[in-house]
Amino acid sequence: MEEDFKVIDNYLMIRMPTEIDHHKSVDISKRADRYIMSKKVGNVVFDFERTTFMDSSGVGIILGRYRKISCFGGKVYAVNAGSRIRRLLLLSGLEDVVELIENQNER
Repeated sequence: MEEDFKVIDNYLMIRMPTEIDHHKSVDISKRADRYIMSKKVGNVVFDFERTTFMDSSGVGIILGRYRKISCFGGKVYAVNAGSRIRRLLLLSGLEDVVELIENQNER
């Protein structure tokens, strides 16, 4: 899963797994925090291309990274969010803290 975390310029890119539950969220959060602190990235991008299921722990991952990165003036982005994931993000009120990037093929 190391290839799912990549630093490009000032962005930490995280390819989210197919299913995000409590067990996976703990690992993702810890690894993301290590990258944020050690690589001194300024922004975080969550790529949901593969994700078909996410419970509230996925929302916690995003909110926790937002709290951490916003202290440094950074932003959080979500890309490739399918309709289910997009709906969960909107219902959770995360559109105020996460910039949802529209998929080019959904326009």
